[in-house]
Amino acid sequence: MTLKLYSFGPAANSMKPLLTVFEKGLDVEKHRLDPSKFEHHTDWFKAINPRGQVPALVDGDKVITESTVICEYLEDEYPTEVSLRPADSYGRAQMRTWTKWVDEYFCWCVSTIGWHRYIGNMVKGYSDAEFEEKVAAIPVVEQQVKWRRAREGFPQDMLDEEMRKIAFSVRRLDDHLADHEWLVPRQYTLADICNFAIANGMQFGFADLVNKDATPHLVRWIEQINARPAVKEMFAQVELEKLGPRE
Repeated sequence: MTLKLYSFGPAANSMKPLLTVFEKGLDVEKHRLDPSKFEHHTDWFKAINPRGQVPALVDGDKVITESTVICEYLEDEYPTEVSLRPADSYGRAQMRTWTKWVDEYFCWCVSTIGWHRYIGNMVKGYSDAEFEEKVAAIPVVEQQVKWRRAREGFPQDMLDEEMRKIAFSVRRLDDHLADHEWLVPRQYTLADICNFAIANGMQFGFADLVNKDATPHLVRWIEQINARPAVKEMFAQVELEKLGPRE
């Protein structure tokens, strides 16, 4: 039975299950949706995930959503020689502390700045009527609010607070990685994959906060993961979208 993974390119939440698939060497049919065409809000995709959000994994008649949950599902249902989760309960608890943190804190502050810098540009060329037609197809009310806010511009006090959270986040990661090769001691796990999905590229997009002088251990970790064969293969096979104004 063929697994099907619906996602954007290898960044942010879409990267988590994509990289898990490549690390485990699983045979998965990959469907890359185009966010600039709002494919995740089309009726055919909402028949798969009614929330209109990627990633989504289809395993036979089962649909699994939420990026970190998909990663754990793949570990449960498709064990391979490559294990991305500690075998002991304490190790798994450490892993889940980091995946919970990235899902509930780190991801959100980086995401807001990303929406401010890039996502809003995708809709600036639409008329008010065209934009409202796009928004009407979004099933999650909170996402509708976020799209409108991105188009109008996020309040400066919100952006300042998110940047404060980002500075705190990269410092926390760097401090931990000063004493550990990986986020969970002695093993590369889903904790690394899920946090790397958010941190990768920050040495360019947030160069004043993430650099070899300010956060040498975080940069070492990012570069170390980028050097992994599975990561290189993922980036070679799955195109990363270039978000910008509609042409």
